Amino acid sequence: MAASGLLLVLFLFAHMAGNLKIFVGAASFDHYAHWLRDIGTPLLPRTWYLWLQRVGLTAAVVAHIASAAVLARRARAARPVRYAHRPKVQGSYAARTMRWGGVIILLFVVFHVLDLTTGTLNPVGDAQHPHANVVADFAPSRWYVTLFYTLAIVAVGFHLRHGIFSALRTFGQQSPRGEHRARAIALVLSVVLVVGYLSVPFAVLSGLVS
Repeated sequence: MAASGLLLVLFLFAHMAGNLKIFVGAASFDHYAHWLRDIGTPLLPRTWYLWLQRVGLTAAVVAHIASAAVLARRARAARPVRYAHRPKVQGSYAARTMRWGGVIILLFVVFHVLDLTTGTLNPVGDAQHPHANVVADFAPSRWYVTLFYTLAIVAVGFHLRHGIFSALRTFGQQSPRGEHRARAIALVLSVVLVVGYLSVPFAVLSGLVS
């Protein structure tokens, strides 16, 4: 679960860095989007890299969900008889909502692909003008899209905060000092990711990007 999660985290940060190019200008953002389709050419046919990446990410998501299911079954098997009285467990909000957060994120990914990848749900839906697609997507009249995007990204932040902390613990941060370090790293990375992703829709909503 930690390994598949790490792969997904690396993708999220790379994707965020690409998204932030929208602040450089429409031409630069469109050039970046078209460049993604040309990665690997002429060794690979055009867009093959993107498809290989999508297959790899899908495999990582499936592995992540399967790992969560296996861990949940192991937890139930370890305690087949319920506690007569189970004391309240103190834990972070992120830890308590990992499963629901994962469902929200999965639904958002489906919407995001149909919106900005295939263009099916996008008002413009023009693959040749990705910048125009983003601006149309987060226009003030489509505030509900920005709201859904915000809720999903915040869910990603909570999920990421607990996930990175758990992964670092899995990879060896077992001492008290290591635990504090893992918590700090997880918090900083999750905040950076949330701010980076949300800066784009709110820049469009406020007119900073048009």
